[in-house]
Amino acid sequence: MLEMKFIREHPDLVKEGIRSKGETDSIDQILALDARRRDLLQKAEALKSRKNVVSDEVGKLKRDKKDASSVIAEMESVKSEIKSLEDELGPVEAELNKMMLLVPNIPHPSVPVGKTPAENQTVFTWGEAPVIDFAPKPHWELVAKHDIIDFERGVKISGAGFPVYKGAGAKFQRALINFFLDEAGKKGYKEIQPPLMVNGASATGTGQLPDKEDLMYVATKDELYLVPTAEVPVTNIHRDEILEEAQLPITYCAYTPCFRREAGSYGKDVRGLNRLHQFDKVELVKFVHPGVSYNELDSLRADAEALLQKLGLRYRVLLMCTGDMGFTQTKKFDLEVWSVGQERWLEVSSISNFEAFQARRMNIRFRPRGGGKPEFVHTLNGSGLALPRIVAALLEHYQTPEGKVVVPSVLQPYTGFSVIG
Repeated sequence: MLEMKFIREHPDLVKEGIRSKGETDSIDQILALDARRRDLLQKAEALKSRKNVVSDEVGKLKRDKKDASSVIAEMESVKSEIKSLEDELGPVEAELNKMMLLVPNIPHPSVPVGKTPAENQTVFTWGEAPVIDFAPKPHWELVAKHDIIDFERGVKISGAGFPVYKGAGAKFQRALINFFLDEAGKKGYKEIQPPLMVNGASATGTGQLPDKEDLMYVATKDELYLVPTAEVPVTNIHRDEILEEAQLPITYCAYTPCFRREAGSYGKDVRGLNRLHQFDKVELVKFVHPGVSYNELDSLRADAEALLQKLGLRYRVLLMCTGDMGFTQTKKFDLEVWSVGQERWLEVSSISNFEAFQARRMNIRFRPRGGGKPEFVHTLNGSGLALPRIVAALLEHYQTPEGKVVVPSVLQPYTGFSVIG
């Protein structure tokens, strides 16, 4: 959520930021509601002040045993006017709060303006595609050959997008999760095992609600949502808390299954492991001082990139343009790995800075060392990493002419085997 004072003082800047994200501009309506709210508050405060004066006059007249009926009548009239103003104020504030939740975060000045993924900027590449002197297979053929992931039985059990991992496939998943968590721990991230369901306040705090309801699975009877990412429960750990500046930065990592409806997904992008309704991911979350949040963004990105380098996967880093970066972010990088079998790039991580946007919605503040009014922290998060496309890329990258798959050396202590097949 943006600060109302900031919108009031920089309406054109906010409008431009909203338009650059391709979102609906409602700033004029918000400013009109804010003006009406402040007018009502000012009138109510003036009447309350008058009510106190009249009340004192009534007391004085009664003590002097004088007729106070006219003053009492005025006091009742003032009370009635105050109630009328408060009755009008309630709906105005409710509508204003509702509209404020629908205003997106505005992009950082360093973010390129654009409307489509074609306008994202490649800012870094690492590694080379493996030299393969045979026709590489896509991962869905490799997993079928070795019977390590069963898509068909997953459809029978739950539906499309819910694969069953078997044998070496299940161990490979577990190996990656433990590897990612251990590497995060070495960088100082504290491991968290959060709930897999969150309430509406938590989903609103991180920005999944009110605009992303269709992307989440919901337990309607209990009004709980299955987590689309560990970002939601982990960032809400400090909701409605005031931290000490000395505690910052706070860094967490968490493994969770993630559940996404992915409504409208179809075609080649959903084949195999490319797009699932349930998948595993390790998330990295930071709460930082506002003065260093963009340094922390670079550090977070480096932590995620280090995992890809240790796995030996060719990857690139995209700086997302304004129209492709999302509702809540001020700046976002995507990490994409090269799929040898599909000959295309696959996104495996998004690294984002939200500045105070989420913290304001969740009321997460810190108390400055030198004293003074508590300030909102800046929140950041990134995938470290999402498993499905990492698994796809690894299987395709390390396949042999015989159709076997060599396990990267960093994973072998976790898997207990060096080859699949």
